Amino acid sequence: MSGNLYKGNEVSCCIKYFIFGFNILFWLLGMALVGIGLWAWSEKGVLSNISSITDLGGLDPVWLFMVVGGVMFILGFAGCIGALRENTFLLKFFSVFLGIIFFLELTTGILAFVFKDWIKDQLNLFINNNIRAYRDDIDLQNLIDFTQEYWECCGAFGADDWNLNIYFNCTDGNPSREKCGVPFSCCTKDPAEDVINTQCGYDMRAKPDSEQKDYINVKGCVPQFEKWLQDNLTLVAGIFIGVALLQIFGICLAQNLVSDIEAVRASWVPPLLSVRRLPPHSSKKASAYYS
Repeated sequence: MSGNLYKGNEVSCCIKYFIFGFNILFWLLGMALVGIGLWAWSEKGVLSNISSITDLGGLDPVWLFMVVGGVMFILGFAGCIGALRENTFLLKFFSVFLGIIFFLELTTGILAFVFKDWIKDQLNLFINNNIRAYRDDIDLQNLIDFTQEYWECCGAFGADDWNLNIYFNCTDGNPSREKCGVPFSCCTKDPAEDVINTQCGYDMRAKPDSEQKDYINVKGCVPQFEKWLQDNLTLVAGIFIGVALLQIFGICLAQNLVSDIEAVRASWVPPLLSVRRLPPHSSKKASAYYS
């Protein structure tokens, strides 16, 4: 018999190609998100001036595409190529990386539950920083407008938070036409209006508080977000549990495939090692044995 001797272990094709097919989707989606992020930065001129990435005072939403897309690309690549080529290093990297993400998600959830007041303060600070940079980046502006429209809110804890923005503050030296106003996304929606009135928030905060609520949403986005979480707690918990189970399932499949691959490799024994060593004086028997 030439070559190696084989003892019968096999790599599960179902697990192998399931991991490959699942991760190639993640790989392609990750590439698409990174591509969208690079295109958005190119449109804003960021790629021609890299230092401008850190110039924005608030959150650049493109970072969400880049970070999420990058993580998905790395995970998808490791899982896809690792399964296809039966590369145990990539499969172990996939398992460890996925395990780290799961641990970070679990830790974040526990800390958010334990330190609710601190999280609320940090969320307030985060929103206010983005309010200051509202006119500095069109993507950030669209994100804030979407948030305020979806949750029917205005500012972090109220419309007066827009005093932090140089265009909307009520100071006497503010020459902006938007002085003492709020963005149009703070305005209450009239179902009869087909066209959005982008000037509906002008001078609204110059009115008495009792009149403001007739034209704009006076509740802050932090309380509205808390209310949304309470109203949709089952849905949010279901999504988190589903994602966690999917991650654990992926780790188990990858580890199972690694075990199969290592078992198959261990079963391939060189022929010289598999032949029983004969005593030196048994040359005739040895000749007969090898013949």
